[in-house]
Amino acid sequence: MTISKAFKAFLDEAPEHAKAWMGAVHALDGASALDRKTEELAYLAVLAAARLTSGIPFHVKAAKAEGASREEVISAVLVGLPAVGNTVIEALPVALAAYDGEG
Repeated sequence: MTISKAFKAFLDEAPEHAKAWMGAVHALDGASALDRKTEELAYLAVLAAARLTSGIPFHVKAAKAEGASREEVISAVLVGLPAVGNTVIEALPVALAAYDGEG
């Protein structure tokens, strides 16, 4: 799976910070009661709502690897419509390109 240029720079240029960050990420993953597919879909919803599209391709591919359908990815991206409005639609083309193998 590919990661964004920004995250790669973080890993390469600040390895101690990245190690600490990834330790927290793994600990939070371990504490979650969600299955991996549900967690990835929920994370996609958060990324879309927060307009953090650079992480979407990575997490779409992770969701797909866990068995998420294209329709589930679309629904996850759009679940925030009532709460944050149509800003989430900006994430839709990024997510679909990643799902379809173009991103």
